[in-house]
Amino acid sequence: MTEQAALLRSLHVPGQPLVLANAWDVASARVAEEAGSPVVATTSAGVAWSLGARDGDALDRASAVEAVRRVVGAVRVPVTADIEAGFGSAPADVAETIRGLVAAGAAGFNLEDEGREIADYVARLEAAREAGPHLFLNARIDTYLRGSKDLEETVERAEAYLAAGADGIFVPGAIELDTVKALVARIAAPVNILVWPGAPTVAELAAVGVARVSLGSGVAEAAYAVMRAAVREALGSGTYTSIAGGLPYGELNGMLAERP
Repeated sequence: MTEQAALLRSLHVPGQPLVLANAWDVASARVAEEAGSPVVATTSAGVAWSLGARDGDALDRASAVEAVRRVVGAVRVPVTADIEAGFGSAPADVAETIRGLVAAGAAGFNLEDEGREIADYVARLEAAREAGPHLFLNARIDTYLRGSKDLEETVERAEAYLAAGADGIFVPGAIELDTVKALVARIAAPVNILVWPGAPTVAELAAVGVARVSLGSGVAEAAYAVMRAAVREALGSGTYTSIAGGLPYGELNGMLAERP
């Protein structure tokens, strides 16, 4: 196991969650590291948008892996990559993606099940595990994200995924504290929860045993919202208050001048 992967693994502690504001390019990764994040996590949506593609299996593997490589090369902390469903229809395709992540220096990755049949996803997960045996494999279960909100199905999937080699379980869309508490109690692995404005606080999620808290695409969405607001304000009122509070030019430029 690499030192970075071992560090990432050690930071998944139930009740003391690893908190991640997901980055989408080198600059956002450097800002996250400078602000104190012990790990840089990418957002697949943010990466895709920054490269001119929609989220959801539209970006090509080479571009996604190259984005991870650039981020890894820009920071000192471990990098865990969100790789959607693995960029390919077959388990062998997923394995190829993971070999690319290993070569890029990633310490871990998220792999979405996208509501696939359990056996289908397990085959993909096993291929990923074999291709990157030391990486922290965070298996994403989409039952709550896609609307079924079936606790029993979620637990069934989690058990199958852990048996196939997953290290952690990510259940985006599950946010009510009673639900999260039930998931933590029944899943024998670190549980990752996606958060957004109005979601329970980190302290509240820690109290029910969550091991990882992710902002997902939320930070990228907020950044693009600033761009739209700035354009509308400048073209409308002719003022510029939308960009107040931005990072000073010299500070941000300095972060990019410093390399590991």
